[in-house]
Amino acid sequence: MLTNLKALTLAAAATIGMTAAVTAQDYSLRFQSSDPAGNPNFELKVEWADSVNTLTNGRVSIEMLPVNSIVQHTETQDAVAAGIIDGHITDTSYFTGKDAAFGLIANPVGAWSSPYEMFAFLEYGGGNELMRDLLAPYGLHFIGATTPGLEAFISKVPLTGVDDLAGLKMRAPEGLVQQVFAAAGAAPVNLPGSEVFTSLDKGVIDAADYTVFSTNHAQGMHDVATHPVYPGFHSMPLVEVSMNKATWDSMPADIQAILEMSVRDFAHNMVGKLAARDTLAVAEANADPNITVHNWSAAERAKFRTIAQGEWSKVASQSANAQKVFDVLTGYLVEQGMISQ
Repeated sequence: MLTNLKALTLAAAATIGMTAAVTAQDYSLRFQSSDPAGNPNFELKVEWADSVNTLTNGRVSIEMLPVNSIVQHTETQDAVAAGIIDGHITDTSYFTGKDAAFGLIANPVGAWSSPYEMFAFLEYGGGNELMRDLLAPYGLHFIGATTPGLEAFISKVPLTGVDDLAGLKMRAPEGLVQQVFAAAGAAPVNLPGSEVFTSLDKGVIDAADYTVFSTNHAQGMHDVATHPVYPGFHSMPLVEVSMNKATWDSMPADIQAILEMSVRDFAHNMVGKLAARDTLAVAEANADPNITVHNWSAAERAKFRTIAQGEWSKVASQSANAQKVFDVLTGYLVEQGMISQ
């Protein structure tokens, strides 16, 4: 009897030990960013990775790699699926070539007037579900999203309204953003963010849709492109935080919950910090006689927004997924009174 009890006790202890070992399993992950090292956006991503290590008490460690460290910025989706890297934090529109839906959900130009409107759509309007459905067939799990906020616009030439976009050589992300600028008369090209400064400096492009004002200013963009437009009139990218789906599925529920919570905190941290930096950077730029900050009138902003919204339905016709994104997005915007039916 005692022998049997002892055996049962040892078996139970072994089971508890095995469970504890699984629970305490470490995940050592590598995520690649679409931003270069030293970029303020990249530094905020590093902070997020560090926070995950702290929140999980070391059970998950994430090494944050700058753009093009392992693969090109347009190849990270395939690399995550293949396990070459474990995850990425990147503009979803980079994968528009695979499905037009990625471009539409990543940057429905003209839809959002603040980051919090986009966050509300993701959390309460079906956006998170759309992203998970879009990424699952590619072997990725969507954890959550952030954004640097409404982007400023970099330009070497004065831009006071839509008419000034005619023939403008400019950088814009692939997909809807490029399509909208082309519809407005510009000549957009696809370049990674790491090549924007050099391309402006060498005259390859005259303008760029890149990121927020403070990041542009910190990187010296306004030294070579002295006519920024602020506040931005055009885009606000959805920056996805996604990882290999098989790895995600292997994680215990508490780690999954911590990761989701950490991304929500990361998003608000990024938006708040970059907005505060923008205020300081704009004041500094306004004090520089070599820089002219242009602020488009409400009429010009409305004109551009009308052009943008006219392109949404064209994107929707390019794939079944794009149509689904269009239906959910426009339904939400109408419901919230943000656009008319």
